[in-house]
Amino acid sequence: MPTGTVSDIRTFKGLERRLRADRIGVPGLLLSVAASSAPLMVTAGVMPTTYGTMGIVGQPLLFVILGVVLTLFSFGYAEMSRHVHNAGAFYAYIARGLGGTAGTAASVVALVAYSTMQFGIYGIFGFEVAGLLDKYFGVAVGWWVPALAGVVAIGVCGWLKIDLNARVLGFLLIAECAMVAVFDIAGLDSPGKDGITLHAFDPATLSGAGLGTALCFTIASFVGFEQAAVYAEETSCPQVTVARVTFLAVGLTAVLFAAGSWALGVAAGPSQIVRLARKEGPDLLFTLAQDRLGTGFTDVMHLFYVTGMFAAMLSFHNVVARYAFAMGREGLLPAAVGRTARSSGAPAHGSLLQSGVSLLAVAVFAVTDGRPHGDPTAPVLHLFTWMGNVGALGIIVLMAAAGVAVIAFFVRRGAARAQAPRLIASGVAAAALVVIAGYAVTDFHVLLGAAPDSALRWILPGIIGAAVVLGLGYGLVLKAVRPQVHARIGLGNEAFQLEKAAKAARGSNKPPHHAR
Repeated sequence: MPTGTVSDIRTFKGLERRLRADRIGVPGLLLSVAASSAPLMVTAGVMPTTYGTMGIVGQPLLFVILGVVLTLFSFGYAEMSRHVHNAGAFYAYIARGLGGTAGTAASVVALVAYSTMQFGIYGIFGFEVAGLLDKYFGVAVGWWVPALAGVVAIGVCGWLKIDLNARVLGFLLIAECAMVAVFDIAGLDSPGKDGITLHAFDPATLSGAGLGTALCFTIASFVGFEQAAVYAEETSCPQVTVARVTFLAVGLTAVLFAAGSWALGVAAGPSQIVRLARKEGPDLLFTLAQDRLGTGFTDVMHLFYVTGMFAAMLSFHNVVARYAFAMGREGLLPAAVGRTARSSGAPAHGSLLQSGVSLLAVAVFAVTDGRPHGDPTAPVLHLFTWMGNVGALGIIVLMAAAGVAVIAFFVRRGAARAQAPRLIASGVAAAALVVIAGYAVTDFHVLLGAAPDSALRWILPGIIGAAVVLGLGYGLVLKAVRPQVHARIGLGNEAFQLEKAAKAARGSNKPPHHAR
């Protein structure tokens, strides 16, 4: 077979400096990545906001459309996962396609994006737990107390074996999905005054100035499906498992959220959903559920609403820990970060680093919060809204760049003709993601609920811009000062095998084989 064909570009899975292999299969991996989508948090938080703030009645259709876009993205992304097995996922793919400097920038953006997503959930988690303690036990505490407790609990879980984490995440996710499904059935069984209607799937419902912002809100609900590649080194048969889970996660998320937003709209009535969403906000789901299923079910739903946040925080924590581990292993972070725990094989030092940064983030918002207990300003309106939207923007940017990197990866290796359908799908998806990112930046004040002249509309998305610039600068410095580190960005375990091959080649005066 000619040099440069697809069979020559598989990444060798080495034995050194890697995560513990064969820890997780398709079911466990699917539950782990899907948990970050937090079905109840999306149904109670994102959906009413999209209905109320943007006035978009066709939200179910948006989930379908974005499901199609992300499925197109997944064709190239999943194919890439067959050839590159690296816990660095996004940044490894981008480095292999667009070079080490772009990969370095992607690594910084990934750390910032996934970390800020996790920080944001700590805020709403702390606020909700504090509210439940006050309601059921008469204990009044600041939101930051359960938030900090959550950081500690998540940090402990981060040291455990990934298969144990998968069981925790799986149980909580299944419980959430069951709650959403029961509500969907109840909502359709007892619709609002408009009855059961498919009006929400009419393309005419997507007209209006709020469409771009609604796209940003809706695509943030899908965040998590792309995380399967992060666990490639820990899966059984990564060439098959990662691709399969990626497609399953996109499909299940699209179906679950399209059905959930439709049932929410039917229960309220398409003619009333915007008004009720503006009036009730995140309480809309619980109000409609209580009317149909009673107080007992609603209380249980609220409990799993909170535990679902915990699952999402743990899922994001695991991802950030693995990105940090991969960066430490390749020299982008101190080498100590690229080591695993002997007992569990988990990226313990990366987990510890993420726990420390999370403690600092929660502490900063806690110290600057002068509001009384029960006021949601700092944890929900600031920490959750600000950080959540910054993280979502960063992940959209990473997906767009990865779509381009996939095309470059196969074209540079002479496989463009063989991979043509996947490359076309990646190009279409990347173009769509660039458009959505543009809407996100220009409409960021709407995402924040801030005034058009607010400085935050540029400062917060500027965090991602700064991460890109910082990462590119770091990559250029590495290329000039430490070219050997720059050359192995994105190679993961393979880099260590190549170093062995280079030493052996020097000993026998033969040129080393370089898989890049």
